[in-house]
Formats: sequence, structure tokens, C-alpha cells
Amino acid sequence: MFVTKYQESSLTKGLGELNQPNWCLLEEEVSLPVAVLYQSRIENNLNWMQKFANAYGVKLAPHGKTTMTPALFRQQQAAGAWGITLATAPQVVAAAAHGCKRIIMANQLVGKQNMHLIASVLNDPDAEFYCLVDSIAQVQQLAAFFAETGLTLNVLIEIGVNGGRCGCRTPEQVDAVVHEISLHSFIALAGIEVYEGVIHGDNAQAQIHDFLTGVITICNNLITQNAFDTRQVILTGAGSAWYDVVAATFAEATLHPSIIPVIRPGCYLIHDTGIYLEAQNEVMARNTVACDLGGDLQSALEVWAYVQSIPEPGHVIIGMGKRDVAFDAGLPIPALHYRPAQPTTESHQKNLPTAAPNDWQVTAVMDQHAFLSCPIDSDIAVGDMIAFSSSHPCLTFDKWKHIAVINDEYHVTQVLNTYF
Repeated sequence: MFVTKYQESSLTKGLGELNQPNWCLLEEEVSLPVAVLYQSRIENNLNWMQKFANAYGVKLAPHGKTTMTPALFRQQQAAGAWGITLATAPQVVAAAAHGCKRIIMANQLVGKQNMHLIASVLNDPDAEFYCLVDSIAQVQQLAAFFAETGLTLNVLIEIGVNGGRCGCRTPEQVDAVVHEISLHSFIALAGIEVYEGVIHGDNAQAQIHDFLTGVITICNNLITQNAFDTRQVILTGAGSAWYDVVAATFAEATLHPSIIPVIRPGCYLIHDTGIYLEAQNEVMARNTVACDLGGDLQSALEVWAYVQSIPEPGHVIIGMGKRDVAFDAGLPIPALHYRPAQPTTESHQKNLPTAAPNDWQVTAVMDQHAFLSCPIDSDIAVGDMIAFSSSHPCLTFDKWKHIAVINDEYHVTQVLNTYF
């Protein structure tokens, strides 16, 4: 029987995913609530984004923080991903322990224990690791630690925007950090990184293009000055909203031959029916390359839950809450409705889930419950199963130790471990 999100088992101890269990979701062989991925949609998304990157001649290093599921990292790499991006030192360790060799930590590495974790990864001679720096103080702290280990740390200078997150704000700040790096033999300058997702407003696309153009100029100038310590120079940007603008700007620019342009969208693999659906719709509206690829990204994640109670007509309580599904960027959306076979009917009935009516709406979520509003004459009953899509997949994934992969016949074919 399917291991629940709370059970400790070999699945949670890093002994590998459970393959080919063949439980049937519709025959109630899985404990609900459960988070599921459609393998066919995952494969669609893998192939679509890799084709997009190839069309622009950029490398793909998808952000793994979305899923923190090494089995999915392996699928991304098998589909052609150049590397994997992560956000924290423990995430890097988890990915490296599961075979990821080329990793960008799109974040500053600060703190002795975090440095120890990265040093443990760098002890693998096949590891290729990069982290971000944006200040003299950080470079000095890294240099002091890694000089004692004898390990060389590859760093990318982060360039940011006023009011944004981390990153140097001016060319003068970049020059100061570059100079500091040059003073330390165990710190190697390997490239430039940006995150454009903090740029907002009606003219965000133009602002992002101008920002990236300036960054490319800085990168080319540093190459002319022989400032980089590596033969190949990484130039990387792109979250999940503006990856097309970043890829197009990189492709249209005159990049030095030593530059490897890398984009880092993460949510494309799972996609959603909320903020990333809206972002992807905008990509498809403005980018002809994306349109010419054929097809589009598909929402691959659902949380299935039971109708637990109907205490008042039109007021339905679902056995799913904040501990099961994202709610930060919009409430879960009813996607499918299914009534399991009753004891008096055929045990192996052939009916399939149907689309949930548009007038069914989640109005609130608590820790373990969701409130669903529907017309009082709706065909809905205690024990019915409802599949919910959601917005912002990162914050659904991090609620689950195990994710069930299902085929298009609703059979569980694999159970994946997450490592948050």
C-alpha cells in the first residue's frame, strides 16, 4: 500500500525510489491526500523547454529548488540539461549525493558550516560547482576558509538592480569585487550571474533587456581584461517568468567565444494553473520561437483529496489544507471530480474522472481542511475524490516527503523522494 507523507520507510532514507508499484488511484489503493505527477506531462515539459533552449543556443541549468527531487533532476539531465541550479548548501549536498556533477548555487555562500558542506562536495574531483559573490567581505571570508582546505572555489559575480535582491549595483562595485578575487589563489572567477525576476512594471521587458545588455558589456570587458580565471566563462540568468527574454538577449548579443550562456528556469518542469500559467501565456504571446516549437507547457502536479463533510448545502469540507498544498499565490483550483465505486456497484467500474465544474471554488484553507463552495444542487458527496491544481509548485512540493508519479490511466508507476 502507498506510503503516506508521514511514514518513515526506506523511501525516506535515501535507498532509492519505489519503482512500478502499480497501485490504482481510482480504486483507492492510495492514501489521500496525495500529491501526484503525470509522467506524460513531465515528459512534455522536459522536451519543450530543452527544445526552446536549443533553439536559442543557450544551455539549460534548471533550478532544482522547485522540486528538490533528484529523480527529476536525473530526468532533466537525461533530456539534455547542462547542469542543475540550487539555492542552498544543503540542497547542493543532496543533489551531489544523487549524482549531480555540475551545480550552480544561485546564491551567496556565507557561513562556516555552509562552506564545510560545499567543501565536502568539492572533494569529489569530478564536481563542477559555482556559487555567487557580490562583496569584498564575502570574498575575503570565502578565501580564508578555502585556503585552509586547499580547494579552489569557482565563483560568479552577481549583478543586481536597485531595490532588488543581492548583487553588485554598479560597474565600480563589480571592479572592486573582481580585484579582491584576484588577490586570492583559492577563489577562481568563472563568470557573471543575474536574476531579472525582481524587475517589475509595465515596461519590465524593456528594462530587463537593457539590464542584460549592460551586464553583457561588463562580461565582455572583463574578458578583454583577462579578469576570469577559467577558460570558459559562464553568463547566466533567467527565472521561470522571463526566460525567453533572457535567452533572446543572449542569442542576439555579440558574446565573446569563451562565454557559455545559461538559463535557469525551474518551474517549467511542473508548471501550474496560476502564476506560471499566466507567465507562460505571456511568453507565448511575445515570443515567436516559443510558438514555433509547437505545443506548450502543461500543469503536471495535482493534489488529490476526499470530500470529508458537507455540513451545509453548498458548503463542502475537503480533507486537504495548508500542510498539503500551496496557497501563497492563489487558492487550490478544483480540476477533476471522481466518485469511487460503491460496495453495491461493480468493483472495477470503467468510469473516469470528469472535469470539476467551473462554479466549484475553494474559498479558504486551514491546516488540514479546505472549504469548497458549490451550488446547492451540485452532484457531490462525502467520499468523492477531487483533484486540485495549484499555483506556485515550489510550495506544494516542499510539503511532501514522497511524490507519486501516475500514468494517464491513474496508476502509480513510481514514488519519488523529495529532499527539502
